[in-house]
Amino acid sequence: MATRVYAEMGKALVGQSRAVEQSLVALLADGHCLLQGVPGLGKTLLVRALSQVMSLEFKRIQFTPDLMPSDVIGTNIFDQKTSDFSLRKGPIFTSILLADEINRTPPKTQAALLEAMEERQATIDGVRYELPKPFIVFATQNPIEYEGTYPLPEAQQDRFLFKIVMDYPGDEQEVDVLRRFHAGFRSQKLEEANIQPILDLEALEKMKAEVREVKMEDRMFRYIYDIVRATRSSGDLLVGGSPRAGLALVSASQALAAIRGRDFVIPDDIKELAMPVLRHRVLLKPEAEIEGHGVEQVLQRILDAQVVPR
Repeated sequence: MATRVYAEMGKALVGQSRAVEQSLVALLADGHCLLQGVPGLGKTLLVRALSQVMSLEFKRIQFTPDLMPSDVIGTNIFDQKTSDFSLRKGPIFTSILLADEINRTPPKTQAALLEAMEERQATIDGVRYELPKPFIVFATQNPIEYEGTYPLPEAQQDRFLFKIVMDYPGDEQEVDVLRRFHAGFRSQKLEEANIQPILDLEALEKMKAEVREVKMEDRMFRYIYDIVRATRSSGDLLVGGSPRAGLALVSASQALAAIRGRDFVIPDDIKELAMPVLRHRVLLKPEAEIEGHGVEQVLQRILDAQVVPR
């Protein structure tokens, strides 16, 4: 199944194979994703193509400084004809939500997503409404623009299963992008890429149930715990991973094992996913930052220092 998904995604997206795989892992693990990369790398295109391959409803919110919480979750509108209020649902009522440039909107509007991401529900005028199943948020942010932005608070960052960092494509891949553009492909007209849906909602739910059945030996739980605990005792980190980070590694590792055709988790699954699970959940100490250390550099040293179970 995964091979077919990658093939269909490849009709629209060149390269970014790791980001595609991690997005599929997040979908199967019911986790949200924070996509980070400079403009033009295909973050929006990835999410749109994934929704088409999975036959899931897709909506996009362009976050701006004047966006209000009601613009995200919806509001009750007074109907003069019926003298009653009717609910106008916001774009949050969808299966795949693209929160574009989430760091460009104030904290009050960012917080409107928090309940939805954690509880899969939205509260409008005191009434709770269930969100569709599945409900996955893909939020994008630009790492090089700081003016006029509002960094996500740690509590909200912790709600994301992954922080996926997208980088420039390889040499041949970027040349292929140019060829496709010359041949007429435009990302704005994704329907012309002839992407075929691979799964429907019923098949997706069946796959997610299979992911939950993927086995993990006790030594794998200990390996995950050792990694997370080491982030808390690192001399370079002010804040380490919480127990939620360990839970994220469990569910994500199960999904990755299933995608790769196994019904059991191996240490490589955990080690490969530790970076996207942890990079947004830890904070560098100011002195480590001054000395030129980066979060990923510190995390890599922690991972390399752990004894890998055999």
